[in-house]
Amino acid sequence: MWLGTSLSGIGTQLTNVAVALQIFDLTGSNLAVGLVGLFALVPLVTLGLYGGALVDAYDRRKVVLVTQVGIFAASACLVVLSWLDLASTGPLYAIVAIQSGLFAINSPARMAIVPRLIGTQLLPAANALSSLSFGVAMTIGPLLAGVVVARAGYAWAYGVESVLLVVAVLALAGLPSLPPQGEVKRAGLSSVLEGLRYLGTRPNVRMTFLVDLSAMVFAMPRVLFPAVGALVLGGGATTAGILVAGIAFGAVLGGLLSGPLGRVRWQGRAIVLAIVVWGAAVAVFGLVLAAAPGTQPGDPAHWLLWPALALMVVAGVADTISSVFRSTILQAATPDEMRGRLQGVFIVVVAGGPQLGMLLLGALAGRLGEGGAALAGGITCMVVVLGLAAWQRGFVRYDAQDPTP
Repeated sequence: MWLGTSLSGIGTQLTNVAVALQIFDLTGSNLAVGLVGLFALVPLVTLGLYGGALVDAYDRRKVVLVTQVGIFAASACLVVLSWLDLASTGPLYAIVAIQSGLFAINSPARMAIVPRLIGTQLLPAANALSSLSFGVAMTIGPLLAGVVVARAGYAWAYGVESVLLVVAVLALAGLPSLPPQGEVKRAGLSSVLEGLRYLGTRPNVRMTFLVDLSAMVFAMPRVLFPAVGALVLGGGATTAGILVAGIAFGAVLGGLLSGPLGRVRWQGRAIVLAIVVWGAAVAVFGLVLAAAPGTQPGDPAHWLLWPALALMVVAGVADTISSVFRSTILQAATPDEMRGRLQGVFIVVVAGGPQLGMLLLGALAGRLGEGGAALAGGITCMVVVLGLAAWQRGFVRYDAQDPTP
């Protein structure tokens, strides 16, 4: 399962960076790149919630395979458009929306499978492995995007994704049948509402969503990377790919060093601390960008790329720690018959938050510049998450030995 997830993740991250670079090439606008987030957000929210109900109603293996094939078909459309030189913002936004909707069903299904395969005691280790897999995908995918786009063009970049997705489908086909357990509810509005009502009674689970939104909406700097590469540090697509890969390398590093995480008892405190570190890294990244003199497109990367990269690595480590514990709390405190629906909410938050963040920071960059947007976002993230921790003190006292929801 993790092989298929890793390959799919590499392809998805490659496409995310390639689409952002292509739209920036077509428009020269940070806001246009940020609009990618808006077009991804609507199907993500709609199908994320409904997709969770599907996961609880049908065999999870079938849900994963059908949606994975659909993601491949959307990738093939990107290849054709770029190969025929027909790409424009409209079709790119539409394909992003389709892929986002399919991902919103695919991801909750994969995440809900994990407790069925390994049991709850190994969840921290399994989630650390998932974070490591995601980090590898985020490292390799953006680097591939930067190199392939710079040397061969967008059609070849999307072609690489398509090949990876074919292999991922074959790997995921080896999963056993995983029909739903417990009382099975027909997928529909009533099932979705039942999941949301259940979430309303689980304050600690709810807080895992709120603190993650604080980090992703206010302090997700990826939308700035194309402009940073083109206008601030130099290096173009290669610099953008390196910065995205820096976050991913931090995720890999966090996964490799995650052994002690299984012994952490106060997991809510660990999440709050990790998100504060994330916000601080993004804020200092903004200061680094503010110190960089502007360069002309095509110039070599400025030496400030390296401290900027180091800060993105720190942010990636912090994000991995937060992700491991947020996933563990959600899975440990949720019964199997509700996992699909709550994982649907989870994916709306985890994937939808960065899309809103892209829109927000893309708009802020137009007013404050790339450095000012990152600085303001990082500081806001820290203030909001500390405020949430002060408001919901039960989350800070969450005890892994007594996983109350």
